Amino acid sequence: MTVYAVDDLYREIAYIAHHFHWPPADILDMEHGDRHRYISEISAINKLMRRE
Repeated sequence: MTVYAVDDLYREIAYIAHHFHWPPADILDMEHGDRHRYISEISAINKLMRRE
């Protein structure tokens, strides 16, 4: 079983919830890798928007 740092988990949930307005429980139910994929995609979108 893998354990993640609680502060990191809260940061991941807050970041995704802020951008997609998904409930924290839905985000928490995701696999770690899936959450990180969404975080990467959000980050890429934010970088593109800053360039425009």
